[in-house]
Amino acid sequence: MATPTAPARRLAVSLLGSVLLTGCHTTTPAHQKPPPTAPAVTDSRAIATQPAATEPGLTPSQRLTALADTVTATPGDTTTALPYTYLHTQSWTRATNAVTRTELRQWRRHTDGSGQEKTRRLPDLPGLNHQPERREPAQFTQAPETTTQHLSGDLHPYLPEPLPNDAHTLADMLAPRELANEPAYPRLLANGVVALVSTQYLNQAQRATSLRVLAAIPGITYRGQSTDILGRTGLTFTITADGSTSQLLINPHSGEILAAHERLSRRRPGLFSAVLILERGHTTHTGTTLRP
Repeated sequence: MATPTAPARRLAVSLLGSVLLTGCHTTTPAHQKPPPTAPAVTDSRAIATQPAATEPGLTPSQRLTALADTVTATPGDTTTALPYTYLHTQSWTRATNAVTRTELRQWRRHTDGSGQEKTRRLPDLPGLNHQPERREPAQFTQAPETTTQHLSGDLHPYLPEPLPNDAHTLADMLAPRELANEPAYPRLLANGVVALVSTQYLNQAQRATSLRVLAAIPGITYRGQSTDILGRTGLTFTITADGSTSQLLINPHSGEILAAHERLSRRRPGLFSAVLILERGHTTHTGTTLRP
C-alpha cells in the first residue's frame, strides 16, 4: 500500500465526526426495519434526492445500498484522461489544546506523482469545543497562501490505483480485518472511507463501492436529510463507536461525501476533526481552479 503524503495524513487525521450541520433538521426519518477536456467540479447545492435511497422503511444499510445502485455520473467521471487530479478541501483538526484550520488545493499528476499544493491557514482556535461556523469557509480567502511544488514521486494516492470495485476488498485496505470485532472498528472503517474520498478522486463505480463499505459498518444509522454550513443538502449517516460520534453528509445523486465531522465524548471531549470537500475533478495544468 502506498504511504499517504503529509497533506493526506493531515486530512486523514482530520476527517470524521458530526457533519458540519447548522440548524439542520431531519426530513426523512430512518425506520429500523429488518430487512473532453472541460474541467470538472463537484459542488452540489439544494439538490433533489434519489427516490430509492429515501423511501420509508429502509434500514441504513439498505438505504446506502440503494444509493450505491443508483449513483449518477459527474463531470469528473468523463475527464479522467486529463493528467491532473484536482482536490479542494477545508479541514478543522484537533491539535494538543487547539483546533487548526486549513484549506488545501492539490493538483497531482497521475503518471509520476508530481504536482502542486496551495494551502491557507486561519489562526488556531484555543480549546477543543469549536463547531465550524458558516462564516469560516469564506475567511480562508483572506489568509496568506503558500504554494509548494512537488517533484516526481512526492505525491502518492491514499490507496494504490486503480481502486478495487469490490466492497470487501476495499474495506480490508481501509481497516485491518483482524480488528473487525474490536469496538473501534466501525470508527476506523468510517475514517478510512472519509480519508480516501478527501484525498483521492473516486469514479462512479468506486463511489458505489465506498457506499457499500459504509453500508456494512456495524451500527451505522440514518438521520435524514440535512444541510452543511455551505448550504449543501444531502443524506446524513452517523457512526457512534469507541467514544466518538461521526456524521457523513452524502450527495443523494452522485454518492459523493460532501462533508464529515467527528466529535469525541471521552478522552478529552470535543471536536476531533471536520472536513468540507469543495471540489474534485481533473484538469490539464496545475493551478487551474475548477468551476461548475
